[in-house]
Amino acid sequence: MAINAPASRPANPRFSSGPCAKIPTFELSKLSDAALGRSHRAAIGKEKLLAAIEETRDLLGIPADYKIGIVPASDTGAVEMAMWSMLGARKATMVAWESFGAGWVTDVVKQLKIDAEVKEAGYGEIVDFTTLDFDTDVVFTWNGTTSGVRLPNGDAIPSDRAGLTICDATSAAFAQDLPWEKLDVTTFSWQKVMGGEAAHGMLILSPRAVERLESHTPAWPLPKIFRLTKGGKLIDGIFRGETINTPSMLAVEDYLVALDWARSTGGLSGLMARADANAKVIWDFCDSHDWIANLAVDPATRSNTSVCVKFTDDRIKDGAAFAKAVAKRLEKEGVALDVGAYRDAPAGLRIWCGATVETSDLEALMPWIDWAFETEIAAQG
Repeated sequence: MAINAPASRPANPRFSSGPCAKIPTFELSKLSDAALGRSHRAAIGKEKLLAAIEETRDLLGIPADYKIGIVPASDTGAVEMAMWSMLGARKATMVAWESFGAGWVTDVVKQLKIDAEVKEAGYGEIVDFTTLDFDTDVVFTWNGTTSGVRLPNGDAIPSDRAGLTICDATSAAFAQDLPWEKLDVTTFSWQKVMGGEAAHGMLILSPRAVERLESHTPAWPLPKIFRLTKGGKLIDGIFRGETINTPSMLAVEDYLVALDWARSTGGLSGLMARADANAKVIWDFCDSHDWIANLAVDPATRSNTSVCVKFTDDRIKDGAAFAKAVAKRLEKEGVALDVGAYRDAPAGLRIWCGATVETSDLEALMPWIDWAFETEIAAQG
């Protein structure tokens, strides 16, 4: 028997976890002021890049004595730059509860061969930060993009730590309140919460991180693209918009437009409120249906950006095949694009809920998930 499809549809079906949906007011014409065909080292190029840095500082409330740089290769480039440049001075603690955190573990233990303690938790769970030794250098993700699990706060990170905290915050920045005084190195990329274009990363350094850079020489050779110091001193121009490699001025303009939109929504508090409202739509849907659940085990650790859900119905014969079929059916109907779980994660759906997504679109999507589930259950026979 055919199951009737919902009458209403999301106005924007883009729920990808990166690149994320563009800002709701996005139009290509808004990028007309981009410094196209100009050198990024010309006055106009440096002015645009410095504006991106300082407007990021203002919006996120980053302390004035922290350095902010635009670096190549997205968030991955920023994290790798930090690890290659700063680790090795003392023992490290590598923390992972999802795919990207596990990748940082591999790079440090197998590539850099650093003495490190590895702390891991399964998908849906999180490492207990009270068990970590913060006199070591601690590398972690704040929000697990592929698991939908985040740190609820930074309370367990001591202010008098001897080691550095290196935080991959790419799915947390602009949606969660980051305690800057607890973070020595923070990274994110434009294409996540702000819906910017890819390939550019942000590297944020505390004074303690700068001190490490200027006092520590890694035991391995550093590629040019990773070098943050010269003659034992920080290359300060990187943090004034003088990028290491050539950035896309079109992508820079797109990020500036997104930052302007963010201010119009109430700044950081407005962005966080939008993400919270979006995530609550899915949390409430899971609470009212017994065949679907949030992947995060502890409600306090639920992500408000990369919300991951799993199907729990006993009638499902092949969980992975079923979840893929649901995602494919939603895409075929044009109501949800790119919502399949990450390839290394448990079977299910991953629905982006950052501030650039409209709550009304998520509200319209939930009946379609119900419809797709029931349709696939019926198709199983």
